[in-house]
Amino acid sequence: MKDTEKWLKIAEETERELIKAGIFGRIEENAFRIQMRVMEAFREYQVSESHFCPTTGYGYDDRGRDTLDAVFARVFEAEDAVVRHNIISGTQALCIGLFGILRTGDTMLSVTGKPYDTLDEVIGLRGKGMGSLADYGIKYRGIEMDGGIDIESMCRELKRDKSIKMVYIQRSKGYAVRPTLSSSEIGEAAKAAHDINPDVVVFVDNCYGEFCDLHEPTYYGADVAVGSLIKNAGGGMAETGGYMAGTKKAIELISYRLTTPGIGKEAGASLGQTKSMYKGLFYAPHTVCQALKTAVFAAKLFERLGYSVYPLAEEERHDIVQTVTLGSADRLLKFCAGIQSGSPVDSHVTPEAWDMPGYEDAVVMAAGAFTSGASIELSADGPMRQPYTAYLQGGLTYESGKLGILLAAEKISGE
Repeated sequence: MKDTEKWLKIAEETERELIKAGIFGRIEENAFRIQMRVMEAFREYQVSESHFCPTTGYGYDDRGRDTLDAVFARVFEAEDAVVRHNIISGTQALCIGLFGILRTGDTMLSVTGKPYDTLDEVIGLRGKGMGSLADYGIKYRGIEMDGGIDIESMCRELKRDKSIKMVYIQRSKGYAVRPTLSSSEIGEAAKAAHDINPDVVVFVDNCYGEFCDLHEPTYYGADVAVGSLIKNAGGGMAETGGYMAGTKKAIELISYRLTTPGIGKEAGASLGQTKSMYKGLFYAPHTVCQALKTAVFAAKLFERLGYSVYPLAEEERHDIVQTVTLGSADRLLKFCAGIQSGSPVDSHVTPEAWDMPGYEDAVVMAAGAFTSGASIELSADGPMRQPYTAYLQGGLTYESGKLGILLAAEKISGE
């Protein structure tokens, strides 16, 4: 920073407000309670060094893999889970889950509006003949949110259309400025859906939301929660992978899509990847705590600088995403350049907007991460469209996250 003392003084004043309001304390207490549940799961399943041993080939009787599934299920307070290093992204994990549950003639009803951009081609909203849900005769319909989930409209659709097999809920906001859903809000929608049709599958895109609430959506009645291990659930330690947690029936169906019908979870070599996934889950409550503190600090700082932020620092939050509306393409690029300069890897690189696969608009991304694309590490991105909003997430440590925020603030303040 060019004017270090000025920005450190602003940071100190900002932190003083947050500490006085008890915001950091609430985040830390929540992390402690979740850490207790993680530790209980590790003890219950007697995790030991033998669970880190690699298997090859078919991976039959892989104790590390099978125990990791059980530990995840316990932490998510679900009946079962499947956790694999060879799931390349959250989008693929969602795709596996969707194809595992849905069949030709079924309808997928999204009650949180259109899902995140990278699912457009999975659903079939863009592109044809690539193997989308639409190509297989699976229908899609969406209900826009009105502050929260429009449960009345959802119930009306479920009563009217018996082909609805899945109620799809995206917990986080994606590239929209709308409330992130709490686990308990999702639970209310799940209960209402199951009251009408006990067989409907309530399927949650849980990305960015893990361990922000004391309990996950599966605790409150969601049938499936899905996410990436290079976001919250991997704690900054897992280098790749994804998870699905939920009911035994749902996870069994999903596992058949992951591998093959009849084999499911019973095979798949771990290749020595289990240690980083166990370690990631162990670190996850603390790492998410660091990311949340970083997001709160960013909200308060940029609000002081006159920018529109969402959520506000004082508001309850249920994911790690913080938006800062910058109002121009130039400021969005500068903001991301500042975050990149505060990263431990590739700090010398200047991010530029480009047409990323799966996105409708050009996107700029700052992500100087140890694990490529890891959103639990400090990163920022945004589509190059009005109102030019930056979506900030992550921070392996609060200290490094704070520094990245200050560098971004200095960058846009110097225009």
